[in-house]
Amino acid sequence: MPRNLSWRPVPNRALILGAMLALATPGTAYANTVAVTVKTPGATSGPASANSEVSTHADCSGGLVSGGGINQAIGTGASGNGNHVDGTAPSSDGTTEYTGSTGVVGTDVTHWLGVGGSGGQVNASFSTTPYAMCLSSSLLNHTQVVMNKANTPTTGATVGLVTATCPANTRLIGGGARTTPGNTGGFKTIASFPTFSNSAHAFGAKAAADGETNPDSWSAVGWDSGADSADYTYAYAICSGSGINVSGATVKVRFAEVSGPTTGSTGQTATAGCAQGDGKLVGGGAAVSGGSVTTTAFTGPGSHGDHLNGSFPSTSGGVAVGDGTTTAAYWTASSHTGGQSSPGTATDVWALCADDGV
Repeated sequence: MPRNLSWRPVPNRALILGAMLALATPGTAYANTVAVTVKTPGATSGPASANSEVSTHADCSGGLVSGGGINQAIGTGASGNGNHVDGTAPSSDGTTEYTGSTGVVGTDVTHWLGVGGSGGQVNASFSTTPYAMCLSSSLLNHTQVVMNKANTPTTGATVGLVTATCPANTRLIGGGARTTPGNTGGFKTIASFPTFSNSAHAFGAKAAADGETNPDSWSAVGWDSGADSADYTYAYAICSGSGINVSGATVKVRFAEVSGPTTGSTGQTATAGCAQGDGKLVGGGAAVSGGSVTTTAFTGPGSHGDHLNGSFPSTSGGVAVGDGTTTAAYWTASSHTGGQSSPGTATDVWALCADDGV
């Protein structure tokens, strides 16, 4: 005898309706598709002679460069007096520098330069390590590099600040800085940070603060112990490409500032990181400054010999991450004084965290 198939349980209609609404209503849930892999070739020895520099690069085998960094592993003792950052910047091929015309100078760049310089003191332990932040995202899948430059500073111990601003309808996701020439010894990059092209931020002179979202510009600061009319400072903004609707993407700034170094021949570090819900670490910046950089226009540190030794992706404890890391969530700044005391000096660090809203 055949079974009676006329009866069957009736599903809960409220549950079915709720499930249909969840599927049909946009914006009820999403998964951030931003993924970042850190690439670094390791350390390159040098600079090996006084008043010189060494350039090395990190390359993205997959993805686009959203930002990058540099680390000059020399410890925190007197041996660090002569070693400084000359540049942390994007490159079209790992060798060529964007130092010509200003404006949009590159698209979908996949290389990052780390340029280390030396002053009058050289140590055999000097080395330069570059880092590339290699971005993959369903939305932020094209980038532009915007460069601005200025013949600054032209007098010693004065701030040479330059700002590059992203085009309309794009998102800033990282940035870099460069100073030339690299053979003057006392000239170096002391700041590279996110900012805004508005009056509230003094059009790039006041840095983005902790918790602010969607900065549109990147500033660089050159600092020279002497006076040189040939000094140039370059700022680079890494922006999401044109033709992309970035309204759903959010870039959040995380910032920290610590006092020091204030004693001659000593170092200091500062670390900031992406909190839960901020998105993925896509880049960062660093500075050695006169402090209060998010509330006042940038001022220089307490001594003309102060310099940066690093700006790089790290652990929460400030240790640089290795090649292939996919979970980096922190950025560290490493600074150092010269041989003189440096009252009022601060070390600043920024982490940029991106959520594409996809």
